[in-house]
Amino acid sequence: MQASQVVGVHGIRQSKTSRRQLTDDWGKALRRGIKQFTDRGDHAPTLQMPHWTSLLAKGTDRLGPEDDLFGESAPMTSEEEEFIADSLREMVRPEDLAFAAEQPLATLGPPKLWSPRLTRMVMAYDRRFPGGGGQTFVRCVREVRYYLTEPTLAAQVRALIRDDFTPATSVVIGHSLGSVIAYDLFRREEVGTGRTPGSAVRTFVTCGSPLGVPAVRRLMGITDGEHLRLPDHIEWVNVYDPDDFITGGAGLSEVAPTLTDAAVDNGLGDPHSAVRYLRTEPVAHAVVGGRG
Repeated sequence: MQASQVVGVHGIRQSKTSRRQLTDDWGKALRRGIKQFTDRGDHAPTLQMPHWTSLLAKGTDRLGPEDDLFGESAPMTSEEEEFIADSLREMVRPEDLAFAAEQPLATLGPPKLWSPRLTRMVMAYDRRFPGGGGQTFVRCVREVRYYLTEPTLAAQVRALIRDDFTPATSVVIGHSLGSVIAYDLFRREEVGTGRTPGSAVRTFVTCGSPLGVPAVRRLMGITDGEHLRLPDHIEWVNVYDPDDFITGGAGLSEVAPTLTDAAVDNGLGDPHSAVRYLRTEPVAHAVVGGRG
């Protein structure tokens, strides 16, 4: 049987890596999962990894520390803060907000550049996802917002990713913000139809996706109550860890009834890690079974 042809769309915090490194890391993780969880240990998928964060660089293939647009020391606009607060508002629990409201601001961890309102909301999220989950969530949604509010850049990102699709591409995997970008490609019908690149795609895998955040969907022009959908011939598998602070610990089945949610345990340390997701059983079976 022919091996799967996979396009991977990476997520946040990849500005200091490269296409070659991402291909190596993702490829090793996919092969490990396939060997461990399937009877197709000889199945070696062909992986294309467009390095889209290179488009943010200033004359190089990576960002320097001083160019970090989303770090804790990077100032926020009022529009950014409102979007982040909106994102958190529907993800935090009332009991965690009540706890944060009782804490002196001096004891809270997030940067002093943030307003007291946002600081308390991040503290509430941290109570549910300890270990800096709130700050990582803020960074992620800042990157999501940047992609969704910079149409020229977003079009360049999608074009760069489309260039890696071939007539044999059968599987698309999106991690974190990469899942938003990949879904955007399908939703705009820029891939996955008979007239576009990726016409042979049969499987879409999302890992650690922020598509479950209502504010993210609204910024994409998806109204509350509107379902996420793919073309009928594409199977959608969403993989999430209940301890993943980017997803709020939940799947996507409530907003995308036709997909299959698969909960996994990525262990301690970084439950949002791309390579930990990629070596799980649901991803392995999706890749092996996702041939066109």
